Amino acid sequence: MKVNKNILVVVILVALVAISAVQAVQLNSIRENVNDLGTTATTKTVKTSSSSVSGSSVPTNLQNLPGMVGGC
Repeated sequence: MKVNKNILVVVILVALVAISAVQAVQLNSIRENVNDLGTTATTKTVKTSSSSVSGSSVPTNLQNLPGMVGGC
C-alpha cells in the first residue's frame, strides 16, 4: 500500500495544528489560575546568597565576572 506524500504531510500538519490548539487552551487556563492565585496570595521576599554584598543591585556572581573571564 503506497501512501501519497502530500496526504501524509497534510495529516501531520493537521495533527500539529490540533496539538497547538490544545496547548493554547491549556496555557490560557494556567494563566487564569495564576492570575487568580496572584490576587489572593501574598508574596514573600527571599534573600539568596547570590544577592548583593556591597549594597548594589548586581548579584555577586556577576560582580566577579570580569575576573573570571580574564577581562582586559
